[in-house]
Amino acid sequence: MTQDEFLTAALRNPANQAITDELYRLALPDAWLVSGCLVQTVWNVLTGRRIDHGISDYDIFYFDPDTSWEAEDAVICDLKAQLDHLGVAIEARNQARVHLWYPGKHGLPYPALSRSSEGIDRFLTATTQIGIRRSANGYDVYAPNGFDDVAGMIVRPNKTANFSTVNYATKAARWKTLWPELTVLAAE
Repeated sequence: MTQDEFLTAALRNPANQAITDELYRLALPDAWLVSGCLVQTVWNVLTGRRIDHGISDYDIFYFDPDTSWEAEDAVICDLKAQLDHLGVAIEARNQARVHLWYPGKHGLPYPALSRSSEGIDRFLTATTQIGIRRSANGYDVYAPNGFDDVAGMIVRPNKTANFSTVNYATKAARWKTLWPELTVLAAE
């Protein structure tokens, strides 16, 4: 699967299109629509399922040096107000402040990041290490592992950072139930 084929399939989901349009309009710093909502849309296209089948939320990463909760909450509230009409769950997180709350929530260390793509690099699965954003020239795509696993419906662990075998197994089992065509690679 090429980047263009991936992007065309991911944007068949009107929520993905609307979110990337709104992020562009708002000009949030280093903002990306990321992860499952993109890959799972492509899986739905490949398997002929309803375009939003199995998608639990739509993740947005951005990077703002203001690491206060108040600043992040203002962005979350603004996005909710602008995108509530879509009827989907939106999860927006400032990647500049993840290191402040992640260890307390997950019991694992998390380094301070310098850009949103570093957060994408830390995803639990290599398959979902993807982000897209609108730009003046169309779309930017960040996909350090390419699109072969997405097209092949392969779930591969990303053991490079904060990997949890339990969390991987839980996520993979949920996905396998929703997309039985998936090949889930072992975490060990």
